[in-house]
This record gives sequence, C-alpha cells and structure tokens, in this order.
Amino acid sequence: MEHFNDIYQRACERHGGEAILKTLIASPLASDAELAAITDDRWLSSFTMSLFQSGFVWRVIRNKWPEFERAFFGFDPEKMLMLDESHFERLNNDTGIVRHAKKIAAVPANARMILDLGQPYGGFGAFVAQWPKEDMTGLWMMIKKHGQLLGGNIGPYGLRRLGVDTFAFTHDVSAYLRHHNIVGAGLGSKKGMQQAQAAFNEWHQQSGASLTEISKTIALSIG
Repeated sequence: MEHFNDIYQRACERHGGEAILKTLIASPLASDAELAAITDDRWLSSFTMSLFQSGFVWRVIRNKWPEFERAFFGFDPEKMLMLDESHFERLNNDTGIVRHAKKIAAVPANARMILDLGQPYGGFGAFVAQWPKEDMTGLWMMIKKHGQLLGGNIGPYGLRRLGVDTFAFTHDVSAYLRHHNIVGAGLGSKKGMQQAQAAFNEWHQQSGASLTEISKTIALSIG
C-alpha cells in the first residue's frame, strides 16, 4: 500500500502545488460538541437531500431545497411519522419538489431511524458524536440497516454535509482502492468496507490528516 505522503505529492503535482491542493481539500469539520448540538430535523434534512441527489442533478435539488423544507414541514422527525396517505398524495403532486414516490416514502422511515438511534443518547447528533472515528463504515452500515434507501454514498454524504469526518467511495476513490488492491471484496460489502476503513486509518496515522482530506487527496491524485 502506498504511503500517504506519496499520494499527497502526486496530487500536488497534478494540481499545481501544495498551496492549491490545500484549498481543494479543505473541509470544515464539526467537533463532537457541535455534532451533538445538531438537531434531529437537520440530520433528516441532510440525509433526504443526499437521497434525492442520488441519480439526479445535484444543483437542481439544492436550488429546490427551500421547497423541500416547506413540503416536509422542516423535516421534523415527529411530524414525518404522522404522514398519512393524504400527505403522500399531496407530496407526490407537489410541483415545488422532485416527485419520486419511493424516495418520498423513505422519509418517514428515516425519521424513525434518527429517533430510534438517537434516543439513548439524547439525539441523533450525540449518537454520531460518540461513534468511534476509526469505524466510520460501521456507522454507514448502521444507518443503512435502520434507515431506508440510505446505502452507497447517500449516508456518507449526508454525514459529511453536517461536518462529520468521513471518507466516501467516489468514482476516483473507488478506482484507486481497486487498482491498488486495497480491497479484495466489493466496496458495498462488509468486508470491502472494513478493508477500506483499515487503509484510511493507516493513512490517518501516517499523516494526521482528516479522513475527509485523505479521501479528497486520493481522488485528486488520480483525477
């Protein structure tokens, strides 16, 4: 496995030097206290945005997001659990949002996930804050298991948007991991995720860089 310094130097060479690379990989991260203070509605909003962006033009979803916030009552999880057939019919005919029945139907299920996982800790943010940093793929799998349609990069992107330090299996990162034989199983499998996590943990120990910075550096080292 390549030492992270070699990956970093290659990324610098490909993108005009270290100063430019630092601006490209810079990512604001939240402290544990800041994560714990994020309210459940913001987590549900973030996961829902990632869900609707999946397979769609991200810019369109971002531009429509105020309408999503309106249509889903600010993503209050308790209110989402009260949605009935009349609400779903309204949402599926609301021209202000992207009308996708399967994704719309997933929102209450993900509201339940956020409430259930957060309940022992006083909120989903506190649940995320206490999760071991060296096992982010375990957090991905927990969210996928208890939520609905939150597999792939949907969970990681939803977490990262709110300042959680996590890598993501982008096209370039996935290609790197496979090309360098870091993963010997599918990236969607438990084994593949654990292999990738072990590599990111080692790169973190080598460099002191955040998982997010490492992920972006790898992508820029080949892309």
